[in-house]
Amino acid sequence: MKRTIRTAVIAVAAAGLAFGLTACSAVADKAADEVDKAVNENYEVTYEVTGKSVETIEYHGGGGEAMNPKIESAAKPTLPWKKTVTLKGIMPPAVMPVSLEAADLTCKITYKDKVIKEATGDKAMAGGCVAVSPIAQ
Repeated sequence: MKRTIRTAVIAVAAAGLAFGLTACSAVADKAADEVDKAVNENYEVTYEVTGKSVETIEYHGGGGEAMNPKIESAAKPTLPWKKTVTLKGIMPPAVMPVSLEAADLTCKITYKDKVIKEATGDKAMAGGCVAVSPIAQ
């Protein structure tokens, strides 16, 4: 009898925990959406990539939602590569090059003629350049 009660209590506790975590996730998603709607200002950044043998460049191009941006791609780009995009609200600017030769690789994000993020070599390959939205600062 005690085993049945203990099993029932554990099941109820697990269900409550799962529901609570789901609710927290939903609250966080809703909060991000509300912040994004409140901060509906647009801003422009310029992405730059230099190096050799760059296979692809992925970047946030302005589509999607602030916390779930659509990733655009440029395959076998001509280098040096440069692209200006308009982003929304708290959407982070990001450019991620993939190269066969990381030694000469550089990525850069510029906002209002000021470099807000730059990475070279292995750091450019490992995570690219990702910055905080200048609107959120």
